[in-house]
Amino acid sequence: MIWELESDTIFLEFLRYSLRMKKTLLLALLFLLFSEIKAQIFISKECRISFFSATPMENISVVNTNAVPIINTTTNEVAIKVPVTSFVFKSQLMQDHFNENYMESEKYPFATFKGKINEKIDFTKKLCYPVTVTGNFNMHGVEKCIVIAGTVTPEDGKLTIDAKFKVKLADYDIKIPTIVLQNIAEEIEIKINSSLEPYVKN
Repeated sequence: MIWELESDTIFLEFLRYSLRMKKTLLLALLFLLFSEIKAQIFISKECRISFFSATPMENISVVNTNAVPIINTTTNEVAIKVPVTSFVFKSQLMQDHFNENYMESEKYPFATFKGKINEKIDFTKKLCYPVTVTGNFNMHGVEKCIVIAGTVTPEDGKLTIDAKFKVKLADYDIKIPTIVLQNIAEEIEIKINSSLEPYVKN
């Protein structure tokens, strides 16, 4: 009889322990699920990068639509990879010079940026947030820490980013031949506009 009572007591304690463990497990699963939902990765479906070179002799405007930006809304991390040969010029000769002589695209096929948004953003609210992004910009085999100013706009489950910054060609060891020096600016302005959507694993 005493053994039966002890067995019942042990069983009840085990049941309570099991319920507590199930509750803890459920809370842990909910936390992991919530974390997974919050850790949203957004990737570009449309991206337009342009740069503009202004000189008294000639203005050059170039567009690239093959870049791929990514934003992690949990960590505020930003990354973008730009295929250099995808910049389109109005002149094929100019495009050849850009890839072969200036950017050496065969040797340095991509320009990349990895950084972090400095400001806090509520990605659930439809607002245009002015932001600065600090990170490493790698172009022509040279990497430098830069700060880019722009805006991030969450809307209908998507993100729109706009940014603009200037780059000195000499900082990235890009040499311009003396013969065309008056036709190409020493500093160019780069603009980025992109629409990003939540990344969905296939």
